[in-house]
Amino acid sequence: MTVPSPLEDVRAQYEALPYPARDPRDEAVRLITGTPSHILEVNHYLFAGRLNFKRPFRALVAGGGTGDACIMLAQQLVDRRCPGEVVYLDLSTASRTICEARAKARGLRNVQFLTGSLLDLPQMNVGTFDYIDCTGVLHHLPDPEAGMQALASILQPEGGIGVMVYGQYGRTGVYPLQELLRTLAPPSMAMEDRIAMTKRLIRFLPTTNLFRRNPYLNDHITGGDAGLYDLLLHSCDRAYTVPEISRLAGDAGLRVVAFLEPVRYEPSTYMSDPVIARQASSLPLMERAAFAERLAGNLRTHIFYATRAGYDTVARPEDTQAIPVLREMDPKRLAAGLQPGTPLVANLDGFPWRAQLPALAPRIIAEIDGRRSVAEIYTSLGAQGSLPQWEEFYAQFEDLYVKLNGVNHLLLRFRP
Repeated sequence: MTVPSPLEDVRAQYEALPYPARDPRDEAVRLITGTPSHILEVNHYLFAGRLNFKRPFRALVAGGGTGDACIMLAQQLVDRRCPGEVVYLDLSTASRTICEARAKARGLRNVQFLTGSLLDLPQMNVGTFDYIDCTGVLHHLPDPEAGMQALASILQPEGGIGVMVYGQYGRTGVYPLQELLRTLAPPSMAMEDRIAMTKRLIRFLPTTNLFRRNPYLNDHITGGDAGLYDLLLHSCDRAYTVPEISRLAGDAGLRVVAFLEPVRYEPSTYMSDPVIARQASSLPLMERAAFAERLAGNLRTHIFYATRAGYDTVARPEDTQAIPVLREMDPKRLAAGLQPGTPLVANLDGFPWRAQLPALAPRIIAEIDGRRSVAEIYTSLGAQGSLPQWEEFYAQFEDLYVKLNGVNHLLLRFRP
């Protein structure tokens, strides 16, 4: 009897249960945006905010699934009139069919569809790419290292990659439950019977069970049967810590330049003791991120950007020509909602994060239109009335930038 290969098992799962579930008719009313691969993020973290959208831009979505990253990126390139191309690649023809229908519903003509494994990319003659998205894929490969190296092999020398992999600490309880289910609901059972047995087990878990005690795991609730299967019955599944991500990228000749959202990877986010927070915050990026993930304990996934370039690819606010851009937010509405003395609040998967914004925050935010630079915003505010000297204004802008960028609301770009 022929034993199915690990990749064949993965393909069979997504043929039967494309994930996440998407209806192409929804494209008429919404564009699903996310992280990684939002074009503002790609520009900010991988190209120092200096992408010229008048030039061709090639992107690969490796393991495109039902198409969220592919459709988002393709639409955003069209919106900027960029002569770009998005190449979609996935093992599952069922998933590809859904993505193709979504692209058709939007009238997108800048997507090329391929069926196959990213492990075969070096032999597929697909050319090279400025940007590669690989979301939720590497942790389902029998050889993730080979997968990362395959992606790096077709990346332009100054290109970058956006990746999502599972986080080890935030998935506490998943892997012991997966082991139980290999006994209770082995792969030899019919898929629907495995799903039914999994639901039964979850319903009767004791209160001491680690999976039951982990409040951050909800794919089996929000994602339907496909989400449940992906979380607990997947045939090939592993999770990563920050140091393991560093090695995975480094072995492929890549360098991690950012984790998202940045505030989740800063020790000071979780540590109220100023001495410990100050000492931990002086560490390099990867050491700070590793420290923070151990402190937080709730990071179910890691989203990161990595590059082959040997220089700093992250846009910085020090240049007064930097143009601040709000990501998916209306500046006037945000500014109006900021009451004096009221902190910015975010729920980081159960951790209540608060940040006190500077006094000028509402006025600065109201001026952010994605076209004016920091210097031009200062000039505009000055024409409206009293304003502190440049040094004080910039100190407040930088404080605002760090806090809003920390929760992925504020990014930077530059004029070509």
